[in-house]
Amino acid sequence: MPEEPDAGQRLFTPAEVAEMLQLPVDEVVALIIDGRLRGMKVGSPGRWRIEAASVEGYLDDQAEEARRMALWRESNAASFPELWGRGPVRGGD
Repeated sequence: MPEEPDAGQRLFTPAEVAEMLQLPVDEVVALIIDGRLRGMKVGSPGRWRIEAASVEGYLDDQAEEARRMALWRESNAASFPELWGRGPVRGGD
């Protein structure tokens, strides 16, 4: 079972996180279950709560993934002659 949250730690409901991320609530719960968001069940009956720091970390991970994909697409757009210094250069300075 997850540890007790710190007294000053902000916890969000899945609906709040869904609104922030513009995702369906079911997808937010799936992210918790997959371990991509840190969440815990509190109360009786147990209801999901997500740590604010976890949401920030998830957004940072998504930004990094987007940055890497952009670099990958950029590298795939270069032609081999451009890379080897032969042939026409597309979009040169």
